[in-house]
Amino acid sequence: MSEAELVLRSTRVITPEGTRAASVAVSAGTITAVLPYDEPVPGGARLEDLGDHVLLPGLVDTHVHVNDPGRTEWEGFWTATRAAAAGGITTLVDMPLNSLPPTTTVGHLRTKREAAAGKAHVDVGFWGGALPDNVPDLRPLHDAGVFGFKAFLSPSGVDEFPHLDQERLARSLAEIAGFDGLLIVHAEDPRHLDEAPRRGGPRYADFLASRPGRAEVTAVANLIGQARRLHARVHVLHLSSGDALPLIAAAKADGVRVTAETCPHYLTLTAEEVPDGASEFKCCPPIREAANQDLLWQALADGTIDCVVTDHSPSTADLKTADFATAWGGISGLQLSLAAVWTEARRRGHGLEDVVRWMSTRTAELAGLDRKGAIAPGRDADFAVLAPDETFTVEPAALQHRNRVTAYAGRTLTGVVKSTWLRGERIVADGGFTAPKGRLLTRTR
Repeated sequence: MSEAELVLRSTRVITPEGTRAASVAVSAGTITAVLPYDEPVPGGARLEDLGDHVLLPGLVDTHVHVNDPGRTEWEGFWTATRAAAAGGITTLVDMPLNSLPPTTTVGHLRTKREAAAGKAHVDVGFWGGALPDNVPDLRPLHDAGVFGFKAFLSPSGVDEFPHLDQERLARSLAEIAGFDGLLIVHAEDPRHLDEAPRRGGPRYADFLASRPGRAEVTAVANLIGQARRLHARVHVLHLSSGDALPLIAAAKADGVRVTAETCPHYLTLTAEEVPDGASEFKCCPPIREAANQDLLWQALADGTIDCVVTDHSPSTADLKTADFATAWGGISGLQLSLAAVWTEARRRGHGLEDVVRWMSTRTAELAGLDRKGAIAPGRDADFAVLAPDETFTVEPAALQHRNRVTAYAGRTLTGVVKSTWLRGERIVADGGFTAPKGRLLTRTR
């Protein structure tokens, strides 16, 4: 404490040991101590007394489509990271597709990093991509610092990022397992998607029928089988179907190296409430029924699902047409994810410690971000300050992402982010932003 430059004091600090009144000492951007609430502040240190607002570790969102460069009119590093910071997210990991070029070679990674330089309000890392023809590029990308590799098992929606069939999945996964990398997977089986009824038009029920839960179940089963055979690390992205949960639970019990995530929209929105023609609710896999949502919450509680991430996947407003068959599929949720999840979590009897575990601690662990995800000595001094009982109504005009289309418009959410801190510097407070202070991260283990 004697060397502290900054002390943040709150009656409610969420630490790995639980929530308690504490003083958090910071020096050179790093947490140096978590001390009793009434610990004297050393001379020369600045005190930030947060009162009864909750001090959380900054959230870590490992599933974000920034789309920059190439489709910057859809999003961009400046706008996406401002939205993240406004929502208490201090680290994000960018997906390798929807930008042009996709992050599938070391040269393309260099292009991506150049596009992000000087524009990041929060820390940013990068996933690489696994394509049918880029197996030779996987190890060089790993050595260049990507956090793992994204693959689709069904068409991705963009031509420059084709999916892997089972044979090519095996080849890519064998290569990645050879250096103990991580493969993160969009798990929907193309055969089931091809066999499902396809009807254009505005009816959400028709779109939902076109992406049946059995497509996720089959894809997850195949992925687990490959991971078991190769002793590989795999992660199931944006799980929406509760029918796949027993497969994941059994695989974990058997020692298969599999983890899974879900998203705020699957946890807070239901198929029954989606209006026809409202394609701001369209995503793949889709938002399913309320009974299915209950299964996802149970799986979070018992650890079958490890974490919650946004899958922030924006587009220009003109691509969100009233025809669910042709509208772009993606939900923009960076700025609202903490409030959306907390609103529903507290209704179901969960605490903020649970939310922090799902949205910060475990996401940091997934990506190997050892300095993120907890308020503990030696970690980066990344914080969100939350008023957990305050409410607000979502107004699209108040959102920071580039195209202010949102499935949450008009909803009343609980939990207001009062300020966001990155390495001991306040980067957002009461709606005001500093200049970009984020760093571009590389994998360290």
